[in-house]
Amino acid sequence: MKIRVLGAFGGEGLGHRPSAFLVNDRTLLDAGTVSGALTVSEQLAIEHALISHSHLDHFAGLAYLAETLGFCETGAAVTITGIAPVVDTLRWGVFNNILWPDFSKIPHADVPVVKYRTLVEDVEQRLGDLWVTPIQVNHTVPTTGFIIHDGSTGVIYSGDTGLECAFPNRLGPLAEIAKHLTPALLGRELDKMPVNLPVLIYHVKPQFHEEIAEELERVGSDRVAILDQDRTYAV
Repeated sequence: MKIRVLGAFGGEGLGHRPSAFLVNDRTLLDAGTVSGALTVSEQLAIEHALISHSHLDHFAGLAYLAETLGFCETGAAVTITGIAPVVDTLRWGVFNNILWPDFSKIPHADVPVVKYRTLVEDVEQRLGDLWVTPIQVNHTVPTTGFIIHDGSTGVIYSGDTGLECAFPNRLGPLAEIAKHLTPALLGRELDKMPVNLPVLIYHVKPQFHEEIAEELERVGSDRVAILDQDRTYAV
């Protein structure tokens, strides 16, 4: 399995793109950015978009991906996939002909650019060349992490809670209200996990990148590292 980091951050800034990962070239794992990190031909290869929750920094790239698919190749389509509350929010709250065109009817309803699929929580389901299990996590809106594998290797994606790190320690109260983590809160989560499990951090707010990186170094675990944007990881 290979995972390309399209966006590693919890927001946007110079050189910082919102959270998005491309698995085996064809499946997006969240989609905070897409067209800003991929060529047109790379976008046209995408078939699935697995979305953890309905916050903008995790799906905004779908709007422009839909345009690329609709304008550049007849029959190209992406299936937006997640638990029912996430899929319903994107279907009725985003691709609704008000905020953005309804690409489930473009160019025609029988040949749409955007399709939808609802997953069942806590059940392993096939998604392209992957197996995916959505696991509910604690955030401000309905959110899942995902257990993802291809039959040989796999990863655990925490969504916006558990193994992300959005704020520095001095903003701990804000992090708890927003249901995100700081390096100190992350340290507590590490105690719950096997000591030999690598932990790759994403969703760092660009405004605090250097500060959070320094605090993560003091967590005291050499298995913890911030994901490198634009890098492809082999699992």
